[in-house]
Amino acid sequence: MTEKRLVTHGTTTPLALWYVGNGQCELEPVAVEEPKPDEVLVQTLFSGVSRGTEGLVSRGEVPESEWLRMRAPFQAGNFPFPVKYGYANVGTVRGGDPDLVGRTVFSLYPHQSAYTLPSSSCMPVPDGVSPERAVLAANMETALNAIWDGKPSPGDHICVVGGGVVGLLTAYVAGRLPGSTVTVIDTNPQREETARALGLSFALPENAPDNQDLVFHTSASAAGLATALACAGDGTSIIEMSWYGARSVATPLGADFHSRRLKLVSSQVGSIPLERQPRWTYRRRLEVAMTLLKDPVLDRLITHEVPFRALPDQLPDLLNKASDVLAAVVVYDAKAC
Repeated sequence: MTEKRLVTHGTTTPLALWYVGNGQCELEPVAVEEPKPDEVLVQTLFSGVSRGTEGLVSRGEVPESEWLRMRAPFQAGNFPFPVKYGYANVGTVRGGDPDLVGRTVFSLYPHQSAYTLPSSSCMPVPDGVSPERAVLAANMETALNAIWDGKPSPGDHICVVGGGVVGLLTAYVAGRLPGSTVTVIDTNPQREETARALGLSFALPENAPDNQDLVFHTSASAAGLATALACAGDGTSIIEMSWYGARSVATPLGADFHSRRLKLVSSQVGSIPLERQPRWTYRRRLEVAMTLLKDPVLDRLITHEVPFRALPDQLPDLLNKASDVLAAVVVYDAKAC
């Protein structure tokens, strides 16, 4: 687990989180290089835990066929283990590019207390977005990409099955369409309060509306997918946003699936939809995602905070599917380098 030569800012050795075995993770010292003129040295303030993807990584459930495609931009190590993984980091630029020194920036960097990366690989956090809320930028990108794949229209009745962070952000963006009616479906009744605060309707699966114009599925469960199909109106698209890793999932494609002309459409943030690729870059998409985080109501999605040094002990519980966690934010020592 070697990296670059250590910078000499401060007295604390930078640390990084590594997934080292099934359900096991450790903090390891890392060496960080002095930044070149086109690079920045970042001291981390917060990082976000991606419960879905990092849960799969933690359990060693990334299928071998996806080891290359699922590499995070600044991942170290290789699947299954050991691997330094993560992609939602917010920090302060402490050195390097003079245009960015002192700025708060977001990057697709793992859980690490300090690091160097190219200036072009970080995004200044805009005014109106708190550093803590900015960790949701990667999740908002996923939601924005799904909206592009679903192509909702004003006035649509839209269902989002799965009230996790990505599901709620997808519903939040869809709910800003004029005249739209958006319902979040989740098995956890405690998600209703959050959905209502975001201006959304809520229902348990047994009370889910039917005949919807568009359905998004984010629950990563076979039962949730069945609910999503049941919510869809004739000819409707179900946008499948869940990633199941190495698991096989039963999908009810019998009965009236074909006669109702339903469409099951995959959505994945790793690529921009084909029709947008000639005009959109990943940076442009991230810029838009960041501006969509200006609404303070989105702070309600951050339900858990954990000190960075406590992460190895607390991360297994945070990644447990049964945990009542929306967004878990890792808090770093501001005095560390």
